[in-house]
Amino acid sequence: MPSSRSKRPPLSPQEGWISDGRHVLHFRPSRWDRWSKRLEVTVGELLPDQPVPLLKKRLELSREEALKLWSEKRQKGWQPTTAQWQPPPLPLS
Repeated sequence: MPSSRSKRPPLSPQEGWISDGRHVLHFRPSRWDRWSKRLEVTVGELLPDQPVPLLKKRLELSREEALKLWSEKRQKGWQPTTAQWQPPPLPLS
């Protein structure tokens, strides 16, 4: 996902985390080749007294859909953040 400083999205796959202080979105490439650019987005909720967010759902988006979601969240005040949990390894395709 775009860094907080760069206005252009990366051309190569990158992992990204964004939060509004209560919810966290984790973006990571799931399929990235010449024909398909897809990202897995995991949604988590930060709970009081819990070290790791409650993972609510996981979805797969196209690169364009993921960039749009990231941009919409940034416009609403969400901020890039550090990793909030250790993601499981991606399945081999």
